[in-house]
Amino acid sequence: MVQSRTLTGNPLGDPSERALFAYLPPGYDETRQRYPAVYFLPGFTRTGASYLNFEAWEENLQQRMDRLLAQGAVRPMVLVLIDGFTRLGGSQYLNSPATGLYQDYVFELVEHCDAALRTIPRPSARAVIGKSSGGFGALRAAMDRPGTFGLVLDHSGDKYFEMCYGPSLPRFLHACRHHDPYALFLDPWRARPHDQAFYDIMEILAYSACYSPSPRTRFGFDLPLDLDTGEIRTEVWDRWIEHDPIRRVTGRADAFRDLQLLFLDCGTKDEFNMLVGSRLFHRRLEEAGIAHVYEEFDGGHSRTHHRYDVSLAAISRAIEHEA
Repeated sequence: MVQSRTLTGNPLGDPSERALFAYLPPGYDETRQRYPAVYFLPGFTRTGASYLNFEAWEENLQQRMDRLLAQGAVRPMVLVLIDGFTRLGGSQYLNSPATGLYQDYVFELVEHCDAALRTIPRPSARAVIGKSSGGFGALRAAMDRPGTFGLVLDHSGDKYFEMCYGPSLPRFLHACRHHDPYALFLDPWRARPHDQAFYDIMEILAYSACYSPSPRTRFGFDLPLDLDTGEIRTEVWDRWIEHDPIRRVTGRADAFRDLQLLFLDCGTKDEFNMLVGSRLFHRRLEEAGIAHVYEEFDGGHSRTHHRYDVSLAAISRAIEHEA
């Protein structure tokens, strides 16, 4: 367990003491060797422990890494599994007055791991990798605070909000006509059932808390549409898209210029339209002359664990290892 100074007193009352899981390579306790570190940011509704869960017909991350090491596909690395969960389902790994200092928390954990584990404490030996909301968080960490991570990997991250979030707004509106969003905001654990309508509401509540905080309002954030009429609140939506990596990369592409690896991929059948944003982000990087790897694969947004075989091998080739 790690007691976080940055999450202490967060607005949602979420725990500031959190479990932190780390994969230590075989032989870690028998030597004094230092290892590169890979920081994993899980997607919406997930925690670091999710990487270790059982899923039918899949390897968990520990099993996957053991196999890749045994096959010689990767070299030994420390894997750090971060918990950015909130009462609303996720933090997008951003600092927000409606949720807490979750981007700061990621960097706090880097400091903690460099002190507590035998990592190589240099950007060239640090990678940040995420899926979906975690991919968004990885890109934002690199753009907002360059110089900590030398490798950034984004699997199907949230981009081009009009496409990936826009279709969720009508579902949110419809669900709010049958469920009280404020009641769910106050206590989502007691709500029943946790069905698709519940998820449709929690998703927009969580994103609103991250992208359009407004501390003096009832929720502590502004919603992107009027609950009575369904009209898009353009002044709120404009605040959302200020966070869109597609918009931000235009002025911040130089944050990626000195990376040892920038890796992005997306499934061609992604159900949340992430492919559109991924292709646009790839194009923006090309226009800025930023070296990167971009891949598309046959698959959707879920059940894409096999892509970690590709990204972990890419990290292992590019990251600094102890001589």
